[in-house]
Amino acid sequence: MHGGPGAAGELTLVAKELASVGGVLEPLQTADSIDGQIEELRGALERATDLPVSLIGFSWGAMLAFIFASRFPAHVKKLILLSGGAFEEKYAEGIMTTRLGRLTEGEKTEINALIDILGEPAARDKDSTLARLGRMMSKADAYHPLPGGEEFVEVRYDIYQSVWREAQELRRSGRLLDLGREIRCPVVAIHGDHDPHPFDGVKIPLSRVLKDFRFILLERCGHRPWLEQEARESFYKILKNELI
Repeated sequence: MHGGPGAAGELTLVAKELASVGGVLEPLQTADSIDGQIEELRGALERATDLPVSLIGFSWGAMLAFIFASRFPAHVKKLILLSGGAFEEKYAEGIMTTRLGRLTEGEKTEINALIDILGEPAARDKDSTLARLGRMMSKADAYHPLPGGEEFVEVRYDIYQSVWREAQELRRSGRLLDLGREIRCPVVAIHGDHDPHPFDGVKIPLSRVLKDFRFILLERCGHRPWLEQEARESFYKILKNELI
């Protein structure tokens, strides 16, 4: 389950690699609400595969997978949260500061300009603007990335804006974390030590609410482990072992 929200195709490389282990689905979320994306996923799973399944969610997809497993516990046999966002608001406050601290002054200026464009109601082609912003953030998110590793991602600003607004409120209110008490399957979180999304924002909150939880920290690894030169091999080894 890809991140974003609104970054369809982001996990294509991972899905292709995991096809050596077994059948893989890469459902693309197109709905502009959390409930809509949950229903999209439920429908895709019920039509295409035997249940329950192991569900892998990356970044925003980790939150969505978490919500899904709380609502449909019988559908999920294992939940793997990859580079998840913070599950409590206090851990998210320094993410942008960390990112900007890794960029040049010129890059910071461009990021601020892109954010201004996204905030302008009359601005056109916000999909391309968000895609450019995402590429710049990816530079800040990485430790030692492989050259030219990413595949095509279809960025949708309307999905991002609508879904992320809901997600922020869900996290701010504490309801996101509370959903973990309804999850019945084992949960594994995999996170890079160089990811600007702090691993404590996943490890500490989830340790309090989940009954069967493990946390794995990857060294010399940013937000996208499959694109990291030092961490890629160990990441895939861990991920495949979790699916056996």
